[in-house]
Amino acid sequence: METTLIEVLYAVLIILVIFVIIFFIKLIQTMSGVNKTVKVVSSDVDVLLHQADTMMTKANTLIEDVNGKIATIDPLFTAVADLSESVSAVNDSGRNFLSKFSKQKAKHAKQSAVIKVGRTATSLLARKKKL
Repeated sequence: METTLIEVLYAVLIILVIFVIIFFIKLIQTMSGVNKTVKVVSSDVDVLLHQADTMMTKANTLIEDVNGKIATIDPLFTAVADLSESVSAVNDSGRNFLSKFSKQKAKHAKQSAVIKVGRTATSLLARKKKL
């Protein structure tokens, strides 16, 4: 009975060694795949970083160009604002003139009405004297 127990232990030990060997083979294959993936990712990251650097350089160039154009256009906006203020002042002057003219016209109309009444009264008096 002792021999069979030792044989069983040897069999279990052999099976255990086989499983450990299979585990290490799969572990080695997995590590090989991980190493290949790390190499690929590393090279891809290098390419991506280079492209990102190129894009940042182009973006900085575009921003400098836009800033230069804004500096060129800024006096135009200042001139437009000044022109707008001038047009507003002209409109205010025109309104003031029309307001004064309307007041003078109303005053003149009243004076004309008084003159007409006076002429009519004078002509009526003259007719009355003639009669």
